[in-house]
Amino acid sequence: MAREVVSDERDVLPGLVELYKLLGNAARLKILLALRLGELCVCDLAHVLGLSVPATSHQLKLLRNHGWVLMRNDGKMAYYRLDSDGLRLALEGD
Repeated sequence: MAREVVSDERDVLPGLVELYKLLGNAARLKILLALRLGELCVCDLAHVLGLSVPATSHQLKLLRNHGWVLMRNDGKMAYYRLDSDGLRLALEGD
């Protein structure tokens, strides 16, 4: 029985592994928690995280590639916000 369940879920497992890798990183989780309050620029997020702007941008790119955050350019500034109401509710604990 267990072997059948695992076999049936084989297609789902890679996606779940990627999801938990993204959420398992403290910096990415802090970014998501900060963005639940609203749009922030990369430099503000970097300051909150205590990371460099390039390191923060890298983490944001991973989250953006997964479809969790959106980016908006305003001149030389890049602003990010959450792209999922479901994710926002989960982060707020509702």
